[in-house]
Amino acid sequence: MDHSAHHTGTAHDQMAAPWGTAAKATLHCLTGCAIGEILGMVIGTALLWGNVPTMILAIALAFLFGYSFTLFAVRRAGLDLKSAIKVALAADTVSIAVMELVDNAIVALTPGAMDAGLSDGLFWSALLGGFAVAFLITTPVNKWMIGRGRGHAVVHSYH
Repeated sequence: MDHSAHHTGTAHDQMAAPWGTAAKATLHCLTGCAIGEILGMVIGTALLWGNVPTMILAIALAFLFGYSFTLFAVRRAGLDLKSAIKVALAADTVSIAVMELVDNAIVALTPGAMDAGLSDGLFWSALLGGFAVAFLITTPVNKWMIGRGRGHAVVHSYH
């Protein structure tokens, strides 16, 4: 019996996460990130903070809101708080990190976007464009992780 053929099939089956599942996980993550990021930008701008403190606040809130969506979902499913926090960290850390890296890099590298005000179209087009690109880059990452039983695959066992 050829065990290598059997092993390859199993590995392939584990990697075959559907694109729809990955896109849904990424959209879930993007929603929390966008809420946190926009809130951070609004707060930082309203307090007349500089670009770096505003970006740090926006990233921190993106992680907070991104994690909270999963945390609340698994708590509703009956997990205790400590276990729910572990699941949220396991499910979302890589996804949020990739999303934040891509989105913030695009905003930071778009000439004038960081200095544009909240009423400026340049700020919003850079931010929303960053979210769109981050979604496109993070979806394959999530597909790969889910296919290996990681990331949002951890959450699915509680739904």
